[in-house]
Amino acid sequence: MLLNRAKLLASPAANTVFTTVLTRGPVVRPEIARITGLSSAAVTKAVKPMIEAGYLEELTQGPRTMEGAGRPAHPLAVRADREFFVGVKITADELIGVVADLTAQVRTARRRPLSGRTVAQVVGDLAALVAELAAEYGERTHHLGISVSGDVDRPGGVVRYSPFLGWRDVPLSQLVSEATELSVTVENDVKALTVAEQWFGEGVGTDSFALATVGVGIGCGLVVGGRLVAGGYGVAGEIGHIPVAAGDGPDCHCGGRGCVEAIASEEAIVARARAATGDPMLDMSAAIDRAHGGDDAVRAVFAEAGRAIGLGLGAMVNLVGPERVVVSGEGVAAYDLFADDIRAAFTTQAFGAAARCPLVVRPLPWEEWARGAAAVSIQSLFAA
Repeated sequence: MLLNRAKLLASPAANTVFTTVLTRGPVVRPEIARITGLSSAAVTKAVKPMIEAGYLEELTQGPRTMEGAGRPAHPLAVRADREFFVGVKITADELIGVVADLTAQVRTARRRPLSGRTVAQVVGDLAALVAELAAEYGERTHHLGISVSGDVDRPGGVVRYSPFLGWRDVPLSQLVSEATELSVTVENDVKALTVAEQWFGEGVGTDSFALATVGVGIGCGLVVGGRLVAGGYGVAGEIGHIPVAAGDGPDCHCGGRGCVEAIASEEAIVARARAATGDPMLDMSAAIDRAHGGDDAVRAVFAEAGRAIGLGLGAMVNLVGPERVVVSGEGVAAYDLFADDIRAAFTTQAFGAAARCPLVVRPLPWEEWARGAAAVSIQSLFAA
């Protein structure tokens, strides 16, 4: 099957046609030609073997248009059950896993607590979870995507640095591949979530967009010219480490001072809320409750976090110029507490017309992060 796919997608035209149907389908051939700039003949040449191999299907129900020489054209769609992909998001204390079909629709999901944070423990737990997830889809499941926070070398499959796990230079792809006998792709968790949005969510049809995540950390994935931007060192989009209060701001774990993440991450908010209330046992949930209850000191902590996020987003939009920004992550549960401060700081920081860039708030459950890992696995196989 792998060789068959490799032959099918050997040409850039074939890759382009397939990804167009994958992200835009169902879609008729003339529309594929319009979107891709390929000739009708090139589209037809690419489509035929994909239909024969079962990756694409021609829908006989639904609207038809007229193709060349007056021939009716039925919409083309990806056969979602042709292959399945496992996606796993690694957090500091558990694994969230899904099985997704070829269109990144989740078919099943499970969670497994980590037995520990050592590499051997995580790899063992991961292999056990994958075995459970893939049992029903084994014959059509050959690929695994893993997402983890931190600095990840996707081509090399190496986790260069993950602050929450305490890892440095871990060849995770190789280790997990040996443990599961699957083809493994490893990506930074925010970039993986961005891929899912690019191919199957808010980013479909846009040339550039950004996805910012608010929660345990502050992250950002960037798509420019239709491609996920990694940068020369793989850390492009790290708005969490833009200094917005360098003079008297708090120290950041990255070694900098006054970074967005040092002010607006969950840990930073909780620490400041504890100091403001004098309650050393306060957690994030309690801080949110206090702020909603009218505690001015805690509300001020969220307001400061909102200003830091807004300044970071404004600086990013000035530099990159995305068509829209999606704001997500577990922290958006408290978005109402700092939404006005984010927008005000963003509008002040963004230059000129960039201040009109829409900020789309999209709460996503943890399973969506695992879906992002599966989407990275799909992309690694089928992207041009």
